[in-house]
Amino acid sequence: MLDLLAAADTNLAIDLLERTASTARVQHIVQISLAPAFLLAGIGAIMNVMTNRLIWVANRIERIHEMEEEGRAGPALDDLPALEKRRSYAQAAVMFSTAAALTISVVIALLFVSAFIRPQIGTLTAFAWILTMGFLSMGLSLFLLETRTAALHNRNRQRKRRERGEE
Repeated sequence: MLDLLAAADTNLAIDLLERTASTARVQHIVQISLAPAFLLAGIGAIMNVMTNRLIWVANRIERIHEMEEEGRAGPALDDLPALEKRRSYAQAAVMFSTAAALTISVVIALLFVSAFIRPQIGTLTAFAWILTMGFLSMGLSLFLLETRTAALHNRNRQRKRRERGEE
């Protein structure tokens, strides 16, 4: 690649090498990219929780359908609408969180690139950061809806059991 740059414009190649050779500049970019990197780690952790809940819900739906085919589903069938709603919320939460992880990765890349090019891309970097926050907020909101749906359904199920005198 450096050969191509040198062939195209010797000054451009030298300028690029000078800007990337500075250890202090690279250290500065690494320092300012730490916050987005920690955010990326946090997104990964919350996605682990979301994915585990999604897997549990999907497995529960599968088990109820198997029980239904065997003719022994009984009252478990009443759980299906809430479980389907939870699955929908959890899937969307994971998708938005994945989009947040992707865009924060773009932010980190833009931070590094911006240190070594002449055109200023601060606006693009800020836009990517704002987009990340939007995706993350949406993912967390959907996760909140999923957990709220689970809690409400559980409360309603317990209330029905008490009314039937099962507890």
